[in-house]
Amino acid sequence: MNSTEKMRSQKVYFSNDETLLAEQMQCLETLYDFNHSRPSEVEKRQALMKQIFASVGEGCYIEPPLHANWGRHTHLGKHVYANFNLTLVDDTDITIGDAVMIGPNVTIATAGHPIEPELRRRVGQFNIPVTIGNNVWIGANSVVLPGVTIGENTVIGAGSVVTKDIPANVVAVGSPCKVLRAIGEHDRTYYFQDRPLAGNVLE
Repeated sequence: MNSTEKMRSQKVYFSNDETLLAEQMQCLETLYDFNHSRPSEVEKRQALMKQIFASVGEGCYIEPPLHANWGRHTHLGKHVYANFNLTLVDDTDITIGDAVMIGPNVTIATAGHPIEPELRRRVGQFNIPVTIGNNVWIGANSVVLPGVTIGENTVIGAGSVVTKDIPANVVAVGSPCKVLRAIGEHDRTYYFQDRPLAGNVLE
């Protein structure tokens, strides 16, 4: 296998390959330009996002600074919004669906390192894809770990560490992140704690 195939194999490989490091530098250079763009340079930011990511749907907006290992392994659906300091450890595919909201200081990581010390000393690494469904909201300071799938419409509470798959249509919180409850009629009546929605706002 060549270096790229090893990265995508989900098996342990050694990430100090000079070819990989040179390719990664290209992403870092483009990220520098994105992160130093002015808020008024909307078209420039959109053009840079198309250079950075594998695919970008319409209406996506990411607040700088953005951090990514590769960029080109991340796929954005339509109308994705990410707040400040999104970190994408995208050594293999991160797939983010439509209308996903990502709070500040969120990390989405596909890469991990073996527990065995000698393998880590040799910069051993493995990468497992992450998938985030449509209309998911990931709260501030959350971490999504390798191999996780989050189902559509689900809310991940602030500060969560998502170590395993989370189903659709639930609120999940904690470290490790666990399902708290299903999204249901209560959420059609109250938008936050005991604060009721006004009138027919959902119609």
